Amino acid sequence: MSRHSMPRGGNKAGTPDKPEATTEETQEAAITDTAEETVGDTTEETTTEATGEPDAAQDTKRRVDWSRVLAYGILPGLALVLALAAGYLKWQHDSVDNANAARAESVQTAKDSTVAMLSYKPDTVGQQLNDARDLLTGEFRDSYTSLINDVVIPGAQEQQISAVATVPAAASVSADPNHAAVLVFVNQTVVVGDDAPTDTASSVRVGLEKVGDRWLISQFDPV
Repeated sequence: MSRHSMPRGGNKAGTPDKPEATTEETQEAAITDTAEETVGDTTEETTTEATGEPDAAQDTKRRVDWSRVLAYGILPGLALVLALAAGYLKWQHDSVDNANAARAESVQTAKDSTVAMLSYKPDTVGQQLNDARDLLTGEFRDSYTSLINDVVIPGAQEQQISAVATVPAAASVSADPNHAAVLVFVNQTVVVGDDAPTDTASSVRVGLEKVGDRWLISQFDPV
């Protein structure tokens, strides 16, 4: 057989035809496009999640939650705190006023009662000192009663003794609505019969108690 009479089918068996190559390239291109779209979608979702931007529904929900917190939590709590603060300030103001009143009243009572306890004349000594006893309370009242009845009144009547006391100064040491202490400075002039007057100066710590609506002396201690 001659060379020119060989069949032409040899190219078909050894090398693929061009249509088949075109099909494979098309498939590869489709796969590539699908992968890129997938990557793009994934990237877009990741970007949205990374930015953390809430959608409109979440914003609305959060605003509603904060409104409830303000309405039912913070505002009532704030009102309670303000009410408590106002009550405390009122109590503190009243306490200061009461303390000031107790201080002023106890100082004045200590001054007046001291003068009454230490002042008398021979012919009226019994009446004066027994009246002064009504300004006292407790054990000190009992002690004062014994002293004036046993010593002061008989001596003043027999020896014609008179005494005049004055209080040039007094200062509050402590005071509350029921108890007080006052430092009292006392000048006393004593005359025995026809002798010259004798002046003495002393200081006394006076303790007082509130009995009913009156301040009464419960202690009288020289200092």
